[in-house]
Amino acid sequence: MKQIKMGPSTLNIPAMALGIMRMEAKTATEAAEAISTAYNSGINFIDSADIYGNGKSEEVFNAAFKKTGISREKMFIQSKAGIVPGKRYDFSKDYIIDRVNGILDRMGTDYLDSFVLHRPDALMDAEEVAEAFDILQASGKVRFFGVSNFNASQIELLRSYVTQPIMFNQLQFGIMHSGMIDFNIHTNMTDERSIDHDGQLLNYLQTHKITLQAWSPYQYGFFEGTFIDNPKFPELNKELQKLADKYKVGKNAIAGAWILRYPAQIQVLVGAMNPDHIEDAAKAGEITLTKQEWYDIYLAAGNDLP
Repeated sequence: MKQIKMGPSTLNIPAMALGIMRMEAKTATEAAEAISTAYNSGINFIDSADIYGNGKSEEVFNAAFKKTGISREKMFIQSKAGIVPGKRYDFSKDYIIDRVNGILDRMGTDYLDSFVLHRPDALMDAEEVAEAFDILQASGKVRFFGVSNFNASQIELLRSYVTQPIMFNQLQFGIMHSGMIDFNIHTNMTDERSIDHDGQLLNYLQTHKITLQAWSPYQYGFFEGTFIDNPKFPELNKELQKLADKYKVGKNAIAGAWILRYPAQIQVLVGAMNPDHIEDAAKAGEITLTKQEWYDIYLAAGNDLP
């Protein structure tokens, strides 16, 4: 499994992580198989959130992890909070601390390796967030911190208050969600792809060595569905299959390898619970596409070059 640097630190983490959003629908035995398959494939990084299954995903993880026999110290466990479903986002100090305590109880652990703010709160008081981070770190409940779906200026605002480095920014990124790359390619152009919607975010993350965690790497649009084996994308799937045959893996592995080929600290979040799918997706961490193969996939996805 390919290793990448975690944020601006010297620590290594796997280039692939297992997201447990769908774990709520699994039995403890089924979930244990998914965790063990990921671990045996080199994925010892778990990504969760307090809202996944309204907390049930974390409860199932707790029961499942006990069945695996894997020691806590060999697993990197991350969770997120800040979304109050259907109501608001909330980064107040008391809310953050309360949600972390709930996560720890549900996941059956004394500490989180990483805690991530889940989507920007328009009413974020960065000084209050800093207080929460300090309390959580001093108590030993959280080791590292990150954000999710933040733009560059929001991260800069937070960094001006917190004492801890921001290790992660979790963003939707992949073959069919490549806007952060498109505008760079279309510099000095006036077409639609030249529009920067994210404040040069990808360049910012690379400059500050913040790890990009790519969520929904096999999806198109915003949860419309997967592009893998989707008849809406015949050219893309033809190209993915050609490379899958060459590297003797499945299409998911090639889609993940496309993300990892970009020269930045990127970690792919795999949300599959099927052991076979997890095992195949993990192989992305063993493949290095050529530059031409990367561009062939990019063009097959419907993109163009100036």
